[in-house]
Amino acid sequence: MPNIRSPRAGSMQFWPRIQVDRVLPRVRTWPEGDSKVLGFSGYKVGMTHIFYTDAKKASLTKGEEIFCPATVIECPPIKVAGIRFYKKDNYGLKAVSDIFADNLDKELGKRIILPKKKKAVEPTNFDDLRLIVYNQPKKTSIGKKVPDLFEVGVKGKKDEKLKTAKELLGKEISVKDVFKAGNLVDIHGISKAKGLQGPVKRFGISLRSHKSEKTKRGPGSLGGWQGQAHFMYRVAHAGRMGYHQRIEFNKWILKISDDPKEIIPKGGFIRYGNVKNTYVLVKGSIPGTSKRGLIMTFPQKPNSHNHPTDAPSIQYISIESKQ
Repeated sequence: MPNIRSPRAGSMQFWPRIQVDRVLPRVRTWPEGDSKVLGFSGYKVGMTHIFYTDAKKASLTKGEEIFCPATVIECPPIKVAGIRFYKKDNYGLKAVSDIFADNLDKELGKRIILPKKKKAVEPTNFDDLRLIVYNQPKKTSIGKKVPDLFEVGVKGKKDEKLKTAKELLGKEISVKDVFKAGNLVDIHGISKAKGLQGPVKRFGISLRSHKSEKTKRGPGSLGGWQGQAHFMYRVAHAGRMGYHQRIEFNKWILKISDDPKEIIPKGGFIRYGNVKNTYVLVKGSIPGTSKRGLIMTFPQKPNSHNHPTDAPSIQYISIESKQ
């Protein structure tokens, strides 16, 4: 008889499989890039397709027009609400002080308690700082007014970061100030929620024999811990699927433009509407549903060998109806 193989089901790379508690992703690392500000936020609009001239040196289709699926991200300007200072200890960075701007939008008061007075004294004993920024969903057509508050890293040494943060305090930042067409970016997003799913769909385990006594889609034996009602996390079980934070590495920015008419399809984007602000066109797909917020950062592990770092020559962008 052949050897019975039973490889484990489901990737152990993503563990624990828990759902996030906020719609906007959390970024823990801010790789440095060409801009002083190291990240930007946007809203996923939908997908379209383009044709561009292939300029990759070793490509078999070099110089020819090739098809490419693309995702549209609407990026209204973000505002710098304040500066957060950090001090290093044995456990990592610890927030020690904040400075807020005077001209904060009233919509931000529904997210946090707005400070009444601005702190005039800034700490001198700090090791790192981040910008406290918020987006402006009221400028989009997603039907949301309360902004999302998050932190963004700043490029440079400690003195350079402090100088940049003071210059940007209370001002707006455009996506064009951070990224350029042709850049590689990492996109942090929240995946679609799929509800309660069984182990076959959730982990990809094999179906059991049609002569199984009770179920064909169950995991089979649960091991020696089942008597105590304690199951190892490695055993594939039914449970909630999706709504996890995921990162798409090295996504290629095809285009950044202020003219939404170039990409709005006839009848508008399904479940989104029309784009009103600066948009970013990214090659391929990204996690999440339409209208969901995401954060773009410079790449943690850039792979310029397989991805060109120049803006492509786009010949055609589909604006046919997606209805």
